[in-house]
Amino acid sequence: MGLWSDRVVPHLVDRALSTPEVRALRDAACAGLAGRVLEIGAGSGLNLSHLPPAVTRLDVVEPSDVAWRLSAGRRAAAGVAVDRVGLDGASLEADAASYDAVLSTFTLCTIPDVAAALSEVRRVLCPGGSFHFVEHGRAPDARVAAWQRRLDPVQRAVCGGCHLSRDVPDLVGSAGLDVVELRTEYLPGPAVSRPWTHGFAGRAVAG
Repeated sequence: MGLWSDRVVPHLVDRALSTPEVRALRDAACAGLAGRVLEIGAGSGLNLSHLPPAVTRLDVVEPSDVAWRLSAGRRAAAGVAVDRVGLDGASLEADAASYDAVLSTFTLCTIPDVAAALSEVRRVLCPGGSFHFVEHGRAPDARVAAWQRRLDPVQRAVCGGCHLSRDVPDLVGSAGLDVVELRTEYLPGPAVSRPWTHGFAGRAVAG
């Protein structure tokens, strides 16, 4: 992917997504997780301090070796064992119906085949298992959404393949997951930042 994406972007993401506002979203996303959990795109481990005690095992998929190394201190301080079980969210090395829950925060924007990744999430979830997510994506305002489409090529080039304009709830529903909780809003900031700050926080259930 190149030196910038491989070595620099993980450090930038670690800093940009550890603000108080984002930490509050992580806390809400992790609420209710229990049992055996899979995290897609675990990054530098920013969700680890938000996991509830009911989580008994955490397996993670993380393609970046740099992000995995950045997570070392957080993994050591976590109250649960953390195992890296794969590199590609679109091809999970796990049996069907093997996880009680799947967690994804600011990850679906970067997976090249996001439909395949969500299909895999559906496959590995136990019946009634839940998919907890916080993601950014397509804004409801037509003008902001138009700017997201214009900026997408630059965003992908600069931010490790990140897309601004993905309709996350639609993608989740199309994978056969029932969205039972959903909140959409902009993070605080000036209007000019809105192509980057519109987000979705929710929970979907496997039938």
